[in-house]
Amino acid sequence: MAVFLYHVVGDLTVGKPEQVEFTETETVEAAIKAIGESTEGGIAVWKQRKRSVTENADLRQNRFIGILNSLDIVAFLAREESLADQHKALQTPVGQVVVPNNFLLKQLDPATRLIDALEMMKQGVRRLLVPKSIGWRGMSKRFSILYNGKWLKNIDNSSGNNINSVANARPSSSTTIIRDKFCCLSREDVICFLIGCLGALAPLPLSSIDSVGAINLNYCSIEASVPAIEAIRKVPHDPSAVAVVESTPDGEYTIIGDISATKLWKCDYLAAAWALANLSAGQFVMGVEDNPSRLLPGFSVDQIANNGGNNAGPVKQRKFSSRSIGFFSNSSPSFGIGRSMYRGRSAPLTCKVTSSLAAVMAQMLSHRTTHVWVTEAENEDVLVGVVSYGDILAAVTKQPPAAIPETQIS
Repeated sequence: MAVFLYHVVGDLTVGKPEQVEFTETETVEAAIKAIGESTEGGIAVWKQRKRSVTENADLRQNRFIGILNSLDIVAFLAREESLADQHKALQTPVGQVVVPNNFLLKQLDPATRLIDALEMMKQGVRRLLVPKSIGWRGMSKRFSILYNGKWLKNIDNSSGNNINSVANARPSSSTTIIRDKFCCLSREDVICFLIGCLGALAPLPLSSIDSVGAINLNYCSIEASVPAIEAIRKVPHDPSAVAVVESTPDGEYTIIGDISATKLWKCDYLAAAWALANLSAGQFVMGVEDNPSRLLPGFSVDQIANNGGNNAGPVKQRKFSSRSIGFFSNSSPSFGIGRSMYRGRSAPLTCKVTSSLAAVMAQMLSHRTTHVWVTEAENEDVLVGVVSYGDILAAVTKQPPAAIPETQIS
């Protein structure tokens, strides 16, 4: 816990680019391009700022609408009216698509303790908006804290280098806040920081995710035979993912894939929308190769934009393939056959209940995903639960059990 007390939010902002607001009047087509360059497969959506008004933190917070992710867009494009006129759908303002949730973002001072920021994220905050600043002092050199390449010093040297002075540190009069310039921290940034502090968190990182209570047993799932569009009605807020499973005779579930924001992050959105509306969940995640009964309109987002949509004339039809979405599948469309040999891009990212916390964190970062599905130790196909960013933050900030005084040990 000490590492969270001795660090501040500003320590995580070094090198972060300036936040560029994506407003509610931008189109879905523009959002698709922005999401491809975003973190966690989603972008923050804002109301337009009134230039004549001097904006404070409260006004800025009120302008934030919510976070739009790739699954939201695919679900919107999969609607009957969107499939009927995809050019019109792509030109729809994102303000009509994003789910309003003003709680997902919080503006914080650079000197806010990291432990306080983590508590907010554990409660559901996904993005931290931090003013870009230079030359501020808020920490003690004693704790080896660097900010913008310089040692941070106590505001009041007479107070001594104690934990209270660190915890209550705030920017001093020498702080320079760059007006109207902010950077945005995501939960992915926090996990990156934690990976660099594994030694300070020992022995927790080497403990299994089961022993530290990081496995969420209340995951959402959908049977492979059910229409894929049904997944949209079950998607939870965090993680934004639904497991696609098959039931076993023993009453367990075998995971064959997932429908999630991170899986669809950089996919062909129009192909994914068509597949979501027309295929079963199993077909959606594993692909239907060379099936002449499944025809997909032969266009992409860029082609619609360049050709002017419905005025571009007739378009060719092509067979649907998992490659149309951006997945890579084996050649067999049958579920439950050769599952152990399936290792395509659409294969779900899994770990075992015995996997260490550090290993799961590394998986998340290397695959840039918000979650990892958890399977049994003996059978890597049988689904047990899921580990998300929120579960990891809860595990690493959990207070260790109080030691029993020796006098009480009989």
